[in-house]
Amino acid sequence: MLLVVPVLLLTACGGGGPVSRAAVGDDVPGDIVVASGRDVTGKNGVRQRLIDAWNAGQEKEGTGFRARLVELPGSADEQRSQLLGALQSGSAAYDVVNLDVTWVPEFAAAGLIGPLPAGLLDDDVIAPVASTARWDGHVHAAPFNSDAGLLYYRRDHLRQAGVRDPDLGTGPDWPELERLVNILDDHRPPGYERGWTTQLAAYEGRTVNAMEAFASVSPGLALTDADGHYAATAADLLPGIAELRRRTAASTLLADATHSDEAASLADFAAGRTAFLRHWPYAYPALHQALPDDRLGVTALPGRAVLGGQNLAVAEASRRPAKAAQLIAYLTGRESERCLLDAGFAATRTSAYTDDTVTCPVGPAASAAPPGGEGAGGMPRDRAGRPAYATGTLLPALQRAVQRPRTPLYGAFTQTFTTELGALFTDDPPSDAELADRLDRALRKALPG
Repeated sequence: MLLVVPVLLLTACGGGGPVSRAAVGDDVPGDIVVASGRDVTGKNGVRQRLIDAWNAGQEKEGTGFRARLVELPGSADEQRSQLLGALQSGSAAYDVVNLDVTWVPEFAAAGLIGPLPAGLLDDDVIAPVASTARWDGHVHAAPFNSDAGLLYYRRDHLRQAGVRDPDLGTGPDWPELERLVNILDDHRPPGYERGWTTQLAAYEGRTVNAMEAFASVSPGLALTDADGHYAATAADLLPGIAELRRRTAASTLLADATHSDEAASLADFAAGRTAFLRHWPYAYPALHQALPDDRLGVTALPGRAVLGGQNLAVAEASRRPAKAAQLIAYLTGRESERCLLDAGFAATRTSAYTDDTVTCPVGPAASAAPPGGEGAGGMPRDRAGRPAYATGTLLPALQRAVQRPRTPLYGAFTQTFTTELGALFTDDPPSDAELADRLDRALRKALPG
């Protein structure tokens, strides 16, 4: 499958300018440059180890090719801007780019990434995840690592509040979550302030949380059509706005959540200020460094989760597109996806979760552990060495997850969506109907039909 990694301003080892692009072709050995965002598994993380393993194979075969991973600095928005600028100008020699799943329509429509063979998305790729790699009837990318929102919870807080069984199984619905919050409010554990926290600052986190609310009450609602134009009405928006207001009520939500991002919400939950946290899978190993398994639980979100993750694509201006595609096929293959899962990412292939014969061929991840044991930080593992929650919790979440609106104008959509919904978190929020009308008008301007 194809590898897409966000593009960096690539510099020579000792120089300061972008690497020039020469028309060399796939039969001429050289570097295959992969541009990506930061690897959350740390220094010499799993992505770099997979690149190293591919390079070792190329060296053994004497091909003369070598992949080089370059990590982009800054936030996701800053990485997107760098990537767009570099690919549009042709100023940097990038072969493989790692794209956020929401960027694929934009980069494909602009001709910055090329169509790929449909066979890259075989039946092993989780269906909703595979759909993020397509645009306009073509495969433009290959899913590298996925993401879906999960519900983390403090078993210790629930026990201290008198809840007999602090195991939430396959996940509560919102009425059950609110019932548990009421119990916690009546029997407050030390340090506890409010029921749950999430990411509601004025950035993509707010869009994700809002889309999860919308999808949970209106599963069939499509805010955009097949061409990426706005396709809803104010009446369509009303149920989602009402659900988002319910989920962010001051009686259940930590006040700081309205200006929290991933790092802040994670810290608040780990400190015990809340009993519940909406977060991504990579938080699982991070939280287990602070909270042992008897104090921490993870399950499905109430309602629907939104897909995140990154897809790999070949830059249209790549000097060696066929070789870049070979690298992507390796990085997104069955064994590589198992490596990503073991390291804390959400793998994109079902086999990584269900087939014990599929194992990771590269050196152990920092959090690796023997089967049935625990990794660094006490992260529990199943008998096959996967993170213990992977097969029973993460895989079903990915299989049920929904996409954010697919449009080449996603940047305009998310900025509009985030800005207009911010009115909910003011001292004088509008009514649901008023906010639905305002949001409807704004989206019609941002995504014209």
